[in-house]
Order: sequence, then C-alpha cells, then structure tokens
Amino acid sequence: MRIANLSGRAALVVGDRPVDVQAASEGAFGPAADSVFERWAEFRAWADGYLLAEGAAETSFNPSLPWLSDPEIGAPSPRPRQVFAVGLNYVEHAIEAGFELPDTPVVFTKFPTSVTGPNQELALPKGSVDWEVEVVAIIGAHAYEIDEAQAPAVVAGLTLGQDLSERQLQHAGPAPQFSLAKSFPGFGPTGPVMATLDEFTDSNDVEIGCRLNGELMQQGRSSGMVFSLSEVVSWLSHVTPLCPGDIIFLGTPSGIGASRRPPRFLAPGDELVSWMEGVGEMRTTSTGLPLAGPGVPSSVARRHAESSRGV
Repeated sequence: MRIANLSGRAALVVGDRPVDVQAASEGAFGPAADSVFERWAEFRAWADGYLLAEGAAETSFNPSLPWLSDPEIGAPSPRPRQVFAVGLNYVEHAIEAGFELPDTPVVFTKFPTSVTGPNQELALPKGSVDWEVEVVAIIGAHAYEIDEAQAPAVVAGLTLGQDLSERQLQHAGPAPQFSLAKSFPGFGPTGPVMATLDEFTDSNDVEIGCRLNGELMQQGRSSGMVFSLSEVVSWLSHVTPLCPGDIIFLGTPSGIGASRRPPRFLAPGDELVSWMEGVGEMRTTSTGLPLAGPGVPSSVARRHAESSRGV
C-alpha cells in the first residue's frame, strides 16, 4: 500500500491514480494526511480491504506518475511530533567523513518545522548547504522499550527524504550543532509517497540516490547501513516513547558535498533530484539569492572549508 498527501488530504495510491481517503472510506478516515497514523492499525485493515476490492494488487505502481511531481504533494507525515536522524549510519559515509564505525546509533533531531513536501523551491540560508539523501521511516503506533523483532510492526512505512545541512553553522561552536544546522525551513523534504514495508522485495535493501544538475552525487542501498531499521527503532524506543507520525531519517550513503575535493554545496539555481526505489523522486530547486542567516565567524568558515567531515 502507498499513501500520499494531496493538498493536506490523505490519499491512497491505486495504480496510476490518487483516491481520497475520506471520500472512499465514507468519512471513517481522514481527511488530514497525518490523521491515518493515529489509527494506523484500523486504517491499514480498511485500506487493505479497499485495495483488494479495487483489484489494486494486480496494478503496478509507476513512480514517475505526473501528478506526483505536483507542488501540492505534501510530506506523507506533515506534522510529526518528533523527527529523528541517524548520523554515520552507512559504512562508506562513515569512512568518507573520517570516523570509525559507531558502536551505537548516532542520533540527533531535526525541528519539525523543517519538514516539507517533495517538490520545493528552497531559499538558501547563508552558509554552505549540503545534501544527504536518506530512507525515512514513519512510525504508525505508540512504542516504548520494544525489541527488534517488534519494530517492523510499529513502522507504518518508508519514504524518501533529504537531510539538508548548513555546514558552517553546524561547526560554529565548541561542539557540533547538528539539530540547529539541519532545521532551516525546507531542510527536511520527504515524499512523494509512503510505501508500507510489504511493498518492497526487501525493505532492508532499497536503492536511493541523488543528482545535482544532472550529475550523480550519491547512490547506495540501505543494506549498507550500520544499524538496520529494526535496530534503530528499537534503540530509540528504549530512550523515548515513539509516537504515530514520528519520522526517522535513517542515514545517508557516501557522496555528500562536504567530503568532496574541493567541497561542493548548493547554489542558487541548482536542481537536486533525489530518488528511492518503490517511492519515486523529489526535486529541490534553489531559487533566488541566499537568505540571511546566523552570522558565522570567518575563522569558523575557514576551518569548515578545510574539513571533510559531514554527518
């Protein structure tokens, strides 16, 4: 099953068309896109029955459907209470960033106001904005202190995300400011659809990648993660309760801008196209002049320019 957010309304993706959830369920679910996660088990049971009746199981999904590129397509979970992100969670990315593989998940948060839809015009803040294509998990049940075997049952599905990062602000202090530097407006695009785990041949081995102005920047498979989806969900649940609609950015493969020689970052006019197997594409277009942002001392900017580290 795949769901989308059309102008704030929950929609099932049936073959090549979106079906409004509230209308199809005769008011039992919806209309808000994020409302389905609060009653995920009930919604999933209804949706599976509806799709079976529609014969959707025999209709293949086309991730290049024209309506999925509409700017009105929103984030599948547009108002998460919590947004987590896992750093250094791909072996090759940890190596390119100059770190040893972590023994436990390296977790930071993104502010929920950074979450946006998959087709956006991004006003760049001052600094050095980097890309990080990621698989994103959406939580579909309250979960606390669950084990790894229970984790898939509390995951509603997977979508595509970009953990955009402003690297100068990230390093403008005695310790990295991950959350702050990764939470500007538009720094958490997700979508265009969320797919349940059973839609993937192997939900732990999904291809993701991104291109900048047509040039391949990142390409990898989620089987390259240090910590799997189940390990991350279980580990987080032993720290804090997880809530329906929460989203977890699961890490990025190698190829970020900060690790290139010379470093490369987004500039006005750039188009960043990201993709995920079984989910589709998202487009981030940098427009206009960069917005004014927090001042970063020149010494910090120089130190950042000399560093290859990015998480």
